[in-house]
Formats: sequence, C-alpha cells, structure tokens
Amino acid sequence: MPRYEYRCRTCGDTFEKSRPMAESSAPAACPAGHDDTVKLLSTVAVGGSASAPAPGPSAGGGGGCCGGGCCG
Repeated sequence: MPRYEYRCRTCGDTFEKSRPMAESSAPAACPAGHDDTVKLLSTVAVGGSASAPAPGPSAGGGGGCCGGGCCG
C-alpha cells in the first residue's frame, strides 16, 4: 500500500499515512488531531546495485543512427 506525506497547516507537523491510491486525495488528520492538512508531493527513490554490462564487440559498435538513416 502506498505511503503519502502530509503537512499540517495548524501545527506545521509533517507525517506519513499508508492508504490505497483511491483514497490519496481524501483528507487526513494530523497525529495531533488537526484537520487542516495538505498532501505533499513526494519523490520516489529507487535503489539497487544492478548495472548494465558494458557493450562489447558483439554489440554492433561503429556508427550510430541519425535521423532515421545509419551513419558510418
């Protein structure tokens, strides 16, 4: 279930709440009980250590394609 971040306009507290996407725009009371909150725009961080292999001789090498035609 996605987590959404909110800020209380009354006390300034920032808090997170897990809820279904269908309820993401529904009002959320802050932990102190205030109802004047706003949903914050959050960024998604994706971590990992996978990396693409370096292209070798069998990857084609040479010129690239420019404007739909291949250059040599």
